[in-house]
Amino acid sequence: MFLKSQHLLGIRDLPSETISIILKTAVEFRKALESGIKKNPKLNGKTVINAFFEPSTRTRSSFEVAAKKLGADSINFNASTSSISKGESLKDTGLTLQAMRPDVLVLRHPHSGAPAYLSRYCNKTHIINGGDGINEHPTQALLDAMTILDHKKSLTGILVAIVGDIAHSRVARSNVLLLRKMGATVRVCGPPTLIPDGFEMIYGAKVTFNLPKALKDADVVMMLRTQWERQNEVYFPSIREYSRLFGLTEKKMKIAKKNAIVMHPGPINRGVEFDPQMADGHYSVILDQVSNGVALRMALLSLILGKEEGIKGS
Repeated sequence: MFLKSQHLLGIRDLPSETISIILKTAVEFRKALESGIKKNPKLNGKTVINAFFEPSTRTRSSFEVAAKKLGADSINFNASTSSISKGESLKDTGLTLQAMRPDVLVLRHPHSGAPAYLSRYCNKTHIINGGDGINEHPTQALLDAMTILDHKKSLTGILVAIVGDIAHSRVARSNVLLLRKMGATVRVCGPPTLIPDGFEMIYGAKVTFNLPKALKDADVVMMLRTQWERQNEVYFPSIREYSRLFGLTEKKMKIAKKNAIVMHPGPINRGVEFDPQMADGHYSVILDQVSNGVALRMALLSLILGKEEGIKGS
């Protein structure tokens, strides 16, 4: 087992050496896919259940494709049509799914800590955190690191600016944890109302409320959407004002390094955090993030299930 635990619940407990193993393995899987290999039989006979209690396009589809490319059976659990809608608890749902003997349960849940909670009871299957509340999204941070390394020699010593709704972003938290663990410097930027008190002290990222200061000499600019679904109050006067102060434009991007890249975990709100053309411009590696997500999750599933033989396929 390459993990200290049988589960992947977050970046916080992952040693830097383990992160490096995951990223290296993901690159090998991507090479295999790019060489024309359609399927790898490493996980024949295995079952992956995607239990998503929140909407998702990229993460759920990516796990489904990754499992199928490895020969595993992939099953999507629909929370809206399950016994959850009848009042069944998360614990009982988890135990019910575990009784079906899946090898991996990928859990996305609106409540922070849900995967860790379920891991106390489900010890016969591997749980992967597919995003929990505002806590963590470890596989997104891993695929983001993979994408950065496609364009930068190392994570050590680079400067990453993360801009937007930091308060409600599990992506921001996982990325800060991973990037700092691997030797990067991280700045976070957004309206004061969207950056939690004490964030700098807890996570070690430099905080600024000024976008030009955040972008100054940045190697990587990671934009985040405003997560309206997690907000129960108004955090800034208007979308127009937010876009004016914190939206990324071609002109503002010139403050960053010449070879800087622009990232976004999706979905994108064009015209809010980006000028529409920025998402498709030469700075953008957003679609690379999506492509890398499949290879990264293939690597993770393969490593978690203990398959160490060579990466081959058909």
